[in-house]
Amino acid sequence: MSGKTYRTISISDIHFGTRDCKADQLNNFLKHNTCETLYLVGDILDGWRIQQNKWRWQQSHTNAIRRILGHAKRGTRVIYVAGNHDEFLRPLIPYGLGFGQIEIVNQTEHIGVDGLRYLVTHGDLFDGITKLAPWLAFLGDKAYDFVLALNSKFNWIRHRMGFGYWSLSKYLKHRVKSAVDFMFQFELNIIAYTRKRGFDGVICGHTHAPVIKTVDGIIYMNDGDYVENCSALVEHWDGQWEIVYWTDIK
Repeated sequence: MSGKTYRTISISDIHFGTRDCKADQLNNFLKHNTCETLYLVGDILDGWRIQQNKWRWQQSHTNAIRRILGHAKRGTRVIYVAGNHDEFLRPLIPYGLGFGQIEIVNQTEHIGVDGLRYLVTHGDLFDGITKLAPWLAFLGDKAYDFVLALNSKFNWIRHRMGFGYWSLSKYLKHRVKSAVDFMFQFELNIIAYTRKRGFDGVICGHTHAPVIKTVDGIIYMNDGDYVENCSALVEHWDGQWEIVYWTDIK
């Protein structure tokens, strides 16, 4: 993996404060890759774990945050878009809340090299699960934690046997993703809103499912997460968008 300087990097769903946060991989990615603008697209801090008294802060989390602050100090514009796991920030946004040189917003606009306008939002407000049935979202989150814990034990055994990493949670999510998307129409909801607002595309997170695609003329880009995929959405200087995976530490 070779480092680059991008025009834009978008990362979401880091979930600092949880056991499964891949902070070392994120820190390494930001060590080798720089950008003009860095979007932190929600669920960066996991406030849900604070409420549940399950906060698991590690030194690697501090190191990764210091790396982000270092980018901001050296001139990178860092914009933090609040998500559902860090929604405790949202009531404070109208008062100009910020962390040093980091801007905190509910949503923002990104203008690409080609002049296209992108809505940047975490995406939880368009998720039928969290919007229509919070209790179901909580149940899903608990179940997700269980799968991640099972995944960690499963991969420890695989590692002892000499096999590589395999994401059980990613596999299970893939098996049910079509049904969930059909029921709650997350992508269609956010795309319809993007069109209504007059944007050409949307940059979001929330689903932990990295993808770049065009739906009914609207560009839909999801940067994934740093729990399972260790993915980021990057914009090259020529305007090309790409999903970059960074699972190694070097």
